[in-house]
Amino acid sequence: MTRRNFVAGSGITALSAARTLGANDRIGIGILGCGRRNLLGQVLEFRQQANAEVRAVCDIWRSHRETAATRVLETAGNAPDTVHSYEDLLARDDVDAVVIGTPDHQHCVQLIDAIRAGKDAYVEKPLAMDLKELRRACDTVKASDRVVQMGTQVRSFPSSVAARAFVQAGGLGRIFKIEQSRNSYKPYWYRYAERRLEERDTDWKRFLMHRKHRPWDAQQHAGWFGYRDFSQGPHSNLGVHFFDLVHFITGAGPPTRAVTMAGGFRWNRDGFDVPDSVETTLEYTKEGFLVRYCSTFGVRGHNYLKFFGSRGEMDATRWGDPFAISGNTVEDADRIRDGETIQEAESVPHMLNFLECLRSRETPSAPIEAGYSHSIAAILADESFVRGSRVEYDNRKRRIREG
Repeated sequence: MTRRNFVAGSGITALSAARTLGANDRIGIGILGCGRRNLLGQVLEFRQQANAEVRAVCDIWRSHRETAATRVLETAGNAPDTVHSYEDLLARDDVDAVVIGTPDHQHCVQLIDAIRAGKDAYVEKPLAMDLKELRRACDTVKASDRVVQMGTQVRSFPSSVAARAFVQAGGLGRIFKIEQSRNSYKPYWYRYAERRLEERDTDWKRFLMHRKHRPWDAQQHAGWFGYRDFSQGPHSNLGVHFFDLVHFITGAGPPTRAVTMAGGFRWNRDGFDVPDSVETTLEYTKEGFLVRYCSTFGVRGHNYLKFFGSRGEMDATRWGDPFAISGNTVEDADRIRDGETIQEAESVPHMLNFLECLRSRETPSAPIEAGYSHSIAAILADESFVRGSRVEYDNRKRRIREG
């Protein structure tokens, strides 16, 4: 079954294909892309609580799907089917939802096809690499009745939920600047590229998907994070968690302007072409603040994430811990008092929230709108880098221009 036949010839719509889940029905899950960020492990962790079952694992990389199937059997006791082609996974009647953890350039294509097949979907970040595919994916989801959760799980941490309530209640006063510096000695794509892979053990054509054909390249396949055809760099990968957290805590929509400087200044070798150092500044005109994201590979340390407001600052550097606040850096009369803290808040783990929404049909914590906004931030930052100029985003027309 080819993708063209699947999409154009099936005649399936989301409304007609979706199975209606009863209160006691077991939810059938298909894992699409088994080698990334322990998404399978999260589904298995909450399978009993959500009454869900992994019924199929799909990956073009043979060892990935075999390892995933073994893990399901050992953890949950059932042997899921192993599937090579994602179209075959989406055609299964026993799969209600898919968890998409494939390379970045495949996300939108597979999400659109999943929606058209009537499947709910959890989609890794970033949602999109360019504006055209982002608009298409977002419009497809919004025209359906499907539940879609973005893989920006930091917004579901208790610390993030508590910080959102604090900020939106005026705890920081008027926010005017938010910054993250996220550094490491060696780029993360080197670690992925070290994985051994033979052409006979995968499907190179399916990996490339709609990218330009090229001869087999094991490093591009295993270390795809380091190539701009498949992932644009730290600002569109690591930075997306930061952008999404900014949007979640402040309630902001997508940014208006961006200026980015980036390049390969330390690790510009070994065939990789993504920048290893990035400085990007985003302007949120409506909300009235600037957002700065910085990544530098080649040095450990100098990592922080801070929100600056008229009442003081909030340190969100350690996502897993309660965020610290202080008014010592400002002189306003209403500054944060010594000893003041952010009130604790409860939250639902990100994957569990998705699984519960499959049954309740409620909007998940990171819906398609969140994916649209975080993608605009990353795409706008990248467009500025590529063009070498400041760029603007028109939210009404959904267009990017220099300005």
